[in-house]
Amino acid sequence: MSVLLIEDTGPVRTLILNRPAARNALDGDLISALYRALREADADDAVRALVLTGSDPAFCAGVDLKQAAREGAAYFRRFDEENCVGQVALTGKPVIGAVNGAAFTGGLEIALGCDFLIASERAVFADTHVRVGVLPGGGLTARLPQLVGPGRARRMSMTGEVVDAGRAEKIGLVTEVVPHPQLRARALELAGAVAEVPAEAMRALKRIYTAGATSLIGRALAIETEIAREHGPDLDGLEERRVAVTRRNRGQLSPG
Repeated sequence: MSVLLIEDTGPVRTLILNRPAARNALDGDLISALYRALREADADDAVRALVLTGSDPAFCAGVDLKQAAREGAAYFRRFDEENCVGQVALTGKPVIGAVNGAAFTGGLEIALGCDFLIASERAVFADTHVRVGVLPGGGLTARLPQLVGPGRARRMSMTGEVVDAGRAEKIGLVTEVVPHPQLRARALELAGAVAEVPAEAMRALKRIYTAGATSLIGRALAIETEIAREHGPDLDGLEERRVAVTRRNRGQLSPG
């Protein structure tokens, strides 16, 4: 089974993270597959827009902490050459994130790299980096405050609390919430509208947005990268922290 599914609908290419049993966590194979697919789509003139989503029940759980615990620093070195998280934001064509479920930590960073997000009513968001002993390194501390404001961003990162779809829309993290069965169709509809624009004009428009954002958050990105590399992941007890965070997140999602 492929860890990344690729579907073309006219000029729109959909990339589907496909490790559902692992909540689409980024193992080595998925890191490579997503990185290559983003670059290939960007170079393909037939592709005018992308939709990025996950196989149910999750969008992306971020780092595969089980693999990271086994491999240690070798796991994180993959991102030096195939940074699939950063590549989302670097893609020159519009990327629409269709968040179908949990987008946690590195998965939240992937979502933040999209041009805009729509969400299923089942979508939930959380930044649990520090709770598992890993600092953000994919642009989260630079991009999240731009969407939700610095106070809400710090609250999400410092508490690790889970934000549901309704609140995510209210604070500006997502642009629209739709019934779960309609998510993929709505994403394709929006991507189709994007793809109607002449390709050169759309690429130039994205460059304007990207350049403007870079001028505002470029220094923040550099600082995040510098400090994350200086601190390094705390690999001792990583698996135990993963289990504790998973249990805590499930508790926040439980009714009542």
